[in-house]
Amino acid sequence: MYAVIETGGKQYRVAPGQTIDVDTLAGEVGAPVEFDRVLAVSGDNGLTLGDAVKAARVRGKITAHGRGDKILVFKFKRKKQYKRTIGHRQAYTRVKVEEIIG
Repeated sequence: MYAVIETGGKQYRVAPGQTIDVDTLAGEVGAPVEFDRVLAVSGDNGLTLGDAVKAARVRGKITAHGRGDKILVFKFKRKKQYKRTIGHRQAYTRVKVEEIIG
C-alpha cells in the first residue's frame, strides 16, 4: 500500500515505515504529524484518485530537523569584473510515515 501526498509544494510517494525529508514543518522531534492533502491511494482494490480520497490521511512522526548540503550559486558577467558567489542550504524535516488511513 502506498499514497501520494503533497506538502510544501512538492509531491511524495510514501508507504508505511518509510522515512522522507520534507520542507520544514512546525513541531518538535517526536511530535505526530498528519498530512491531509492526499492525491492518490493504492491498496488492495487498485489506485484511488480524485474525490474518492478526500477523507484519506497519512500519519507520521517527526524524527529530526536539519539542513541539506550546501549548493553554490556563482554569477558573473564577462568583461565587467562582476563575480558573486552565494551559498544555500535548504532546511528539512525528517518524517517517518506510520500509517495510511482511508
